[in-house]
Amino acid sequence: MFAVLDRHLWNAAAGGSTGNTGRFCWPSCDAARPRSAGIATVAPAADIRPPSPTTRAGTGICPRCQGNARRRWLKARERELLPTRYVHAVFTLPRELSPLALQNKRLIYNLLFHTSAETLLEIARDPRHLGAQIGFFSVLHTWNQRLQFHPHAHCVVAAGGLAPDHSRWISTRRSFFLPIGVLSRVFRGKFVAALRNAFPRGELQFHGELLPLAQPRAFAAWLRVLFRHDWVVYSKQPFGGPEHVLRYLGAYTHRVAISNSRLVALSDGNITFRWRDSAHGNKKRLMTLGVDEFLRRFLLHLLPPGFVRIRNFGFLANRKRATLLPLCRRLLGDSEGTTTADPSAQAPHSLWNCPVCGGTMRVVERLSAAQLLLRSPPQPDRCAA
Repeated sequence: MFAVLDRHLWNAAAGGSTGNTGRFCWPSCDAARPRSAGIATVAPAADIRPPSPTTRAGTGICPRCQGNARRRWLKARERELLPTRYVHAVFTLPRELSPLALQNKRLIYNLLFHTSAETLLEIARDPRHLGAQIGFFSVLHTWNQRLQFHPHAHCVVAAGGLAPDHSRWISTRRSFFLPIGVLSRVFRGKFVAALRNAFPRGELQFHGELLPLAQPRAFAAWLRVLFRHDWVVYSKQPFGGPEHVLRYLGAYTHRVAISNSRLVALSDGNITFRWRDSAHGNKKRLMTLGVDEFLRRFLLHLLPPGFVRIRNFGFLANRKRATLLPLCRRLLGDSEGTTTADPSAQAPHSLWNCPVCGGTMRVVERLSAAQLLLRSPPQPDRCAA
């Protein structure tokens, strides 16, 4: 199954012929390793192509590579957790913006980050709501369960913040963070205003069916359509303290459009995968797509080169974190500057974990490229007829 996907993905993403050597790192980043070499092999085969930034793990779409990156990121975040509750908020762009976002990914994704962050910071500063400086990080996702284009930002926010004079910590109510209706309207206004400002600067590109929007009057009329309904902003009730945060974060950071566990079958040029139907009680269903359509949907979620999809804001921003994070801990009464996170979550994780049993693998032998070729099984596509 995955050998066929490897070839299709390489052709689609690299735009060239695979020959007999090209392989794509999804759904397994060790696709570039001979399968007979065993878990201890670390040297690549001599005829494997060098990594490409377009098709290899650097794209952030390989589930196994992202699993390792997630463990490293969560380990680093342990030092930043505060002994307080946390809130999960989601800011979603309306479907009318999807065609424009696909043609202007870097700009639209940056606007989604900045406008959602400015919305949270502005409403939280308002004395009528919280009256505090909050801190949070945001994660960009661009898919839904059916792999369709669905850009949205997940924000994990400490349920409280610093008073304007930094003299005390202001906590939110147990079952409430910030008003959803206000967040939705402010987010919509800020995003549309940012689009309106980007247009005269020539920062927006219009191609194909969107070409008429290059005219100022047509673009202004299209912007007015975006105000016809509220934009979707979702916020869960504050959940537990730092002992729950790491497990919770792992479900949202470093995710890819579809994980290996959701793939069911590949047969007759069709791929079947599981998806969760949120409109009907999160019932699990099966969807079958042609290989080409499946790959088209999957490749919609490639990020622009070098794009940062996890960002910090408020008192967690890079320029403020070193000063304000210790102050938050002190005001929260955590004099030792440590959190009470689950000890099992703080245990060091090896990046060489067995995907079956979860045990730590160890190097038992190191092989040269020539030895790998000798131990590799015969490859049918290279054998003479």
